[in-house]
Amino acid sequence: MTHYLWPVIVASSLVLSACGTVPNGESKTPSSSRTGQLELALASGTYRCEQNVRIQVRRELLAGVNSRIDIDWNGNSHRLERDPSYSGLPRFADAASGLVWIDLPWKSLLLDGKTNKPLVNECRPT
Repeated sequence: MTHYLWPVIVASSLVLSACGTVPNGESKTPSSSRTGQLELALASGTYRCEQNVRIQVRRELLAGVNSRIDIDWNGNSHRLERDPSYSGLPRFADAASGLVWIDLPWKSLLLDGKTNKPLVNECRPT
């Protein structure tokens, strides 16, 4: 009976691997070919985070690339510069305050850059 299952397993794995390929060498995720960093369509405006925290985010695009953001958080305004990340996800940091803002496709979060612990999580544009 197991000799009948082998072709099914092989065919299934071929079908699943084909689902992950992209024709013509196109990427499934938008990225900048110059830097290898992802360029997601990200919103400016008010972000509502866990524990009813609100953060105002203003994005600055240069040549279609998210280069920096200004955030208003905890009564202060901070300018964070794009900091290339290993994963390519948009990551912005401010060395003076130690703040780090990371954008994921489904949420954003604010970290203490010195300890890498979240200050505010589950931030989404309203």
